[in-house]
Amino acid sequence: MKKRYLDPPKILVLGFATVILMGALLLTLPIATEDGKGLSFLNALFTSTSATCVTGLVVVDTGDTFTMFGELVILSLIQIGGLGFMTFATFLFVLLGKRISLRERLLLQEALNNLSIEGVVRLVKRVLLFTAVIELVGGIILSIRFAFDMPIGKAIYYGFFHAISNFNNAGFDLMGEFRSLTPYVDDPVVVLTVCLLITLGGIGFIVMSELYEYSTTRRLSMHTKVVLVTSLILTIGAAILIFAFEYGNDKTIGSLSNTGKVLGSLYQAVTPRTAGSNTLPIAELTQPTLFLTILLMFIGGSSGSTAGGIKVTTLAVLMAAVWSQVKGKEDVVLFKHRIVAETIFKALTLTLVGMFIVITLTMLLSITEKGFDFIFYLFEAASAFGTVGLSMGLTPELSPIGRVLIIFTMFAGRLGPLTIAFALAMRRKPDPFRRPKGKIMIG
Repeated sequence: MKKRYLDPPKILVLGFATVILMGALLLTLPIATEDGKGLSFLNALFTSTSATCVTGLVVVDTGDTFTMFGELVILSLIQIGGLGFMTFATFLFVLLGKRISLRERLLLQEALNNLSIEGVVRLVKRVLLFTAVIELVGGIILSIRFAFDMPIGKAIYYGFFHAISNFNNAGFDLMGEFRSLTPYVDDPVVVLTVCLLITLGGIGFIVMSELYEYSTTRRLSMHTKVVLVTSLILTIGAAILIFAFEYGNDKTIGSLSNTGKVLGSLYQAVTPRTAGSNTLPIAELTQPTLFLTILLMFIGGSSGSTAGGIKVTTLAVLMAAVWSQVKGKEDVVLFKHRIVAETIFKALTLTLVGMFIVITLTMLLSITEKGFDFIFYLFEAASAFGTVGLSMGLTPELSPIGRVLIIFTMFAGRLGPLTIAFALAMRRKPDPFRRPKGKIMIG
């Protein structure tokens, strides 16, 4: 009998689904919640999916509901979901001296969204090293800051929990009462530290690896250049716009000092890409800021990172293609390199599939959930697809059907619409012949 193996995308889908189910079962245990009853299975499944898919949407407040056991389960799911279960499996294989086979390398390539299998095991080792160092430094800084507001033991626990959560772009917090980090809106230590953690987690491990080697190689790939430049433009541009939109809003940054206004605007520009923690009350933001936040959540972070969304590289490719058409050029060029048609088609497909998911979910939520304005449904849909975790307050009020819809959307957003489509599709075969060209009017 010929052995049949699952394709890498199918293994990723099944692997993430297994981790989510195991996490949900642990959160239903009485030891997981403060009331000793455990979560209902649907709420546990929602929380486990949100943690594993590093989203941060919650139907119950994390700090008020869970015991330390439950919080550590959530933290473990965040770490596994952020780095990928294959990263941890490879680490165990290396520790045990097991040889990494070609098939496992192909799976790692898919999990890390790497362009080739060359050096993929070395990349995994660096991923773990970068993660340990960044989370350690971030945890220490936040612990020292929190120690001024709470007992030292609690400060250390809070510091490392929030460092891990935000580096993995998850957005879970322990502050209670769905407050997130709003008490620290104008605190430069917390704001700048968390913004840096979110940014490092969102640019991707391939980019971090190239930056680490830059002193030796003096070379950055086109991918890294596109990620850094596009991310910088989006962050600075969004911060300036939010500062302008919210300047006179006393419910957000209007009553803060000039420094507080800048810090509040910067954090709100960074967190949709795609962390989920917040220092400003989301429901009190002005309409222009809410719409801008929706756009940023849909774009997300970088490929091969802990972030979701269609990715900044997808946006860059589409904008370059539009610019080429406007200028009447045949080739799409970024940083003096021509982008092949396959990449452009993939970017267009991913964007349209993402838009279809967000539009469909928005429509369904407007049917299943009553009593909210349309912006609530659109915001929730974009947040779930982008695995962001920001909410205007709709999440805790979701009906059982609404929670199931969000669960599937978070799952699709974390793995990527294309990964799931490839996992469900049959093996593609080349067409036996090419059909004649057809002409159609556009515009």
